[in-house]
Amino acid sequence: MSDHHPTHAILRPRTAVLTRGFDPALSVGSARPAVFRSSTYVFPSPEAAEHAFAITTGKTKLAEGERPDLIYSRFSHPNAEILEDQIVPLEPGAREAAVFNSGMAAIMTACFAFARPASTMVYTTPLYGGTTGLIHNFLKPLGVTGIPVPSGDARALDEAVRSAQNCCMVFLETPANPTMIMTDIERASEAAARHPDKPVVMVDNTFMGPAFQHPLLLGADLVLYSATKYLAGYSDMLGGVAIAKSAAMIQQIRSRRGMFGNILQPDECWILDGRLPTVGLRMNRQSKNAQRIAEALHGHHKLSRVFYPTLFDDPEQKRIYDKQCEYPGGIFSVDFKGGKQAAFQFLRNVRIARCAVSLGGVETLACHPRSTTHSGMTPEELAESGVTEGLVRISVGIEDWRDLLADFEQALAA
Repeated sequence: MSDHHPTHAILRPRTAVLTRGFDPALSVGSARPAVFRSSTYVFPSPEAAEHAFAITTGKTKLAEGERPDLIYSRFSHPNAEILEDQIVPLEPGAREAAVFNSGMAAIMTACFAFARPASTMVYTTPLYGGTTGLIHNFLKPLGVTGIPVPSGDARALDEAVRSAQNCCMVFLETPANPTMIMTDIERASEAAARHPDKPVVMVDNTFMGPAFQHPLLLGADLVLYSATKYLAGYSDMLGGVAIAKSAAMIQQIRSRRGMFGNILQPDECWILDGRLPTVGLRMNRQSKNAQRIAEALHGHHKLSRVFYPTLFDDPEQKRIYDKQCEYPGGIFSVDFKGGKQAAFQFLRNVRIARCAVSLGGVETLACHPRSTTHSGMTPEELAESGVTEGLVRISVGIEDWRDLLADFEQALAA
């Protein structure tokens, strides 16, 4: 289903996302992709079937620019191919992508693609709770030892990578969820490049990307997304994406995806594909809204702190933000002086914002991470990561920012 014209290489992302990867001639002239709900695909000859399976099983390597024939929708299907082609231009430096039925599926499949027995994995904390659970409950019993490093501590990260034995992965989430602390992707990538094991540098870019932060340009090998969030943008579907500058790396991930059967289904691929052209528009509006609200709430007498990139007071955090982010993004967190009771009272009283987990939708959502998304962390991990009892994470939507600010102010007054 792909349309590989050389002119796409010189098109800007906002144009390429609407023109790349889809040939109307292959869909009876339809201006936009159709949904292909087939589970299996017909080969023109038995030789073609043999060749397709030889590629899928790794017996034969793909030729440069070759795409294997479709076999079975657990491996790939037309809507996945279209989506994977059209999402690549949104991530500068990318060459290939693979799509999954959730963000956790993308993270899990990537980790299992590069994990090795008796190896180590360096990761920043705090992480999304699901990723932490994957490291502790699945990778550790299989012989992958996690080495946690506080987000933003560059020297500790350098040392952790340098001293890690049989290191297979360096996993970064920046900004950290939900404290917004940033990690220097370029410095972490350089540390990994110096390691003799050449660990794969993975970045969960859900909070800032693909609009505001570009990890592949900073040396990362792999970018991971919960497409459920900003890419889909309407809190109505699940999805995940892995994007890399190496076609071989994505092929390795796709081979695991075929085994696990966690590819994104045709209807969801079709929906997500239609959302891609508006990602930048939505994220820019959300970032402007969040910045205005966070800065207005900064210094409120009931809050001990507002966590947002434009409010960083640490010089190193300011430096990292200026270096690797184009805009501050649509998420901020607030820490209530009154702890959990004050945080819960605020969440009970918001009227426009919804008390719900997840983020990145056009509607504003707020949650209490310590009792929800990060509740699987130990008390020690929570304390070390700064996920306090009074912390509330807010994902700002595209509503009028003045209405949202008034809503937050009345909830704070209550």
